[in-house]
Amino acid sequence: MSTVTRAYLDQRLAAAKRCSREAAMAGAKAAAVATVAAAVPTLASVRMLPWAKAYLNPTGQALIISTVAGMAYFIVADKTILSLARKHSFQDAPEHLKNTSFH
Repeated sequence: MSTVTRAYLDQRLAAAKRCSREAAMAGAKAAAVATVAAAVPTLASVRMLPWAKAYLNPTGQALIISTVAGMAYFIVADKTILSLARKHSFQDAPEHLKNTSFH
């Protein structure tokens, strides 16, 4: 049984920080796009549709837009973290596990 060195743990911690930073940036970009994509039809519908004008006050509009942005952030960040974890776990796997061919 091999022992875990301090350098190995530091390397793994640095990789985890790098992955989480990359996921946070991807989530923030997705949230920015989703905010614009949700704000335009929400604000336009409040001006044009009588139902939306009557029932969507500014708080409701902000709630719709922020919910879409929050969902986009967490979905993209989660998918990014999972894909990076899958990639890194595959890189560290033993050779006999890397061969996924069925031939």
